[in-house]
Amino acid sequence: MKTNKSITKRIRITKKGKMLSRKPGFNHFNAKQSRTKQLHGKKNNEFMMKNKVRSHLLPFN
Repeated sequence: MKTNKSITKRIRITKKGKMLSRKPGFNHFNAKQSRTKQLHGKKNNEFMMKNKVRSHLLPFN
């Protein structure tokens, strides 16, 4: 089985097994946003994925 590289680039797995991803919609065009809104985009969200899907995409994590 191979690990899906596109998923591993977008998700960080913590030591306890939580999956964290960036908030969507904060890639670019942030110059008009206030500084606080820009910084809120850097925070990570907990990413929910069913175990069956996770085992197919990330077999070794």
